[in-house]
Amino acid sequence: MTGKPLLTLVLTASLSLLPAVAYAQGNGSSGPADQHEKHLQQFKKWSDDHFTVVWRNENKVPTFVSGTLSKQKMASLSDVRNYLRDHQELFKLNPHSDLNLEKHYRDKLGMTHYRFVQSVNGIPVEGADFTVNTDKHQRVSAVTGAVQPNIADHMEGDLSANLSKQEALQKAWNQIGLSPDETRTIGGTPHDTSQQANLVVYPHNGKGYLAYHVQLRFLYPEPGNWQIYVDANDGSVIHSYNAIMESGPSVGYGYDIFGNKRTLHTYHYNNRYYLADTSKPMRGWIETFTANNGESLPGYNVSDGNNAFTSQWQRAAVSAQYNVGKVYDYYKYNFGRNSYNDNGAVLNSTVHYGSNYNNAFWNGSQMVYGDGDGQTFLPLAGSLEVTAHELTHAVTQSTANLEYYGQSGALNESFSDTFAYFVHPNNFLMGEDVYTPGRSGDAIRSMSNPSEFGQPETMSDYVNTSRDNGGVHTNSGIPNKAAYLTIKDIGRWRAQQIYYRALTVYMGPHSQFSDARAALLQAAADYYGYGKEYRAVQDAWNAVGVR
Repeated sequence: MTGKPLLTLVLTASLSLLPAVAYAQGNGSSGPADQHEKHLQQFKKWSDDHFTVVWRNENKVPTFVSGTLSKQKMASLSDVRNYLRDHQELFKLNPHSDLNLEKHYRDKLGMTHYRFVQSVNGIPVEGADFTVNTDKHQRVSAVTGAVQPNIADHMEGDLSANLSKQEALQKAWNQIGLSPDETRTIGGTPHDTSQQANLVVYPHNGKGYLAYHVQLRFLYPEPGNWQIYVDANDGSVIHSYNAIMESGPSVGYGYDIFGNKRTLHTYHYNNRYYLADTSKPMRGWIETFTANNGESLPGYNVSDGNNAFTSQWQRAAVSAQYNVGKVYDYYKYNFGRNSYNDNGAVLNSTVHYGSNYNNAFWNGSQMVYGDGDGQTFLPLAGSLEVTAHELTHAVTQSTANLEYYGQSGALNESFSDTFAYFVHPNNFLMGEDVYTPGRSGDAIRSMSNPSEFGQPETMSDYVNTSRDNGGVHTNSGIPNKAAYLTIKDIGRWRAQQIYYRALTVYMGPHSQFSDARAALLQAAADYYGYGKEYRAVQDAWNAVGVR
């Protein structure tokens, strides 16, 4: 591993079919472009200048429209369907594509959100999410995300797969040069490997492909969360990348890696006390294991005979158990979120992973921490910021599901850094407590001064690269700087409300920097109107060159 360490899943949701939005040809003299502009001008007039529109694909598709977007109430799903029918030209809704309702819900501000995904002949279009948001008066206040217009007319091949799911899986394994058996055993020790393939319509370079979205997850010979798109007609690999995101009753106590005494909720069974916290309102619990410097997960339970976890070997486990609990509490007490999936998912951690392993990561189901080599890193379980960063990746996976590539991936990284600060607001440095222990003032990244650690701070310095999944760890400096400027202007508490709402309500898999700006502005308006907070977000993103 060279350079800065890359502290770093993909969630598919079940869909219930909503009848396709009807496509009606206008009978008047106005063409689609005229109607399109007419609607925008009407929205702007209604919005008293608090109107935002973000475009993609050379101004052809709006990905974020907010303001006063209707005068009539949207009291039901039927009303929303009619609204989309009336504005199909503006939002580029196509007669050959269906909108499938993923979910709709009313939030604590009294706003209702209708989230759809696009499909062609019943096959979901990858990343094509689309949400209609209504305010507490049931009027449309924002439409976010984007469909793929005319995707059905730009298909390469037909919509009948020639390849079986098993054949697609084999093509994917061939692509990364491994076999399932090679990832399952190390010297006879079994390891968890998961593989799945789902049929999707995959937009790529202006065309649509019937493809299998293959996901391969494993830990050996190195952590993998591969996202591979295999053409379902000819078996070729259209695109692939590794989305591993690097960077779980009685009461006892222990010492963390810095010697701090920590009170711990433990579990007493058969004369042993286990690092298992059942005190949270979860369906599962928080539990810590040890890999004993191996690579088998989750490993072995960490337990003690007298409920005092005080040995040197136990310090990493104490740190992990304590820090995961702190992150859980942050999301629960600030946003009412019950674990990363908001449904009480178990939070497991494994410490002492590998030998001198200089990293930590979320593998899709649990946290994993290396001990570091003592020079580049101390045991990474000791950093609350690292834990908060990784578990925020899990929250993102369960909400916006930002693709871990390009600008979407940089936003994924940036939101994890930003919430790491919200959880542990001692300074704007990331991981400085466990990084290069012999060097003071050093860190993995800085939100206040990204350029100090080799990251761009404005769009004028944006790095176009094919490395690091399109520069996700490099270009995250730009939204990080915007977050820092926002926090300094309005404070941590208000900023975190805005950022959480933007991530969980208004952002989607392919959100770009401009979409994030618009989402944050809309979240600020939802909470605080168009005053200081709104202007702070606006000024911050203007300062980094994102409009």
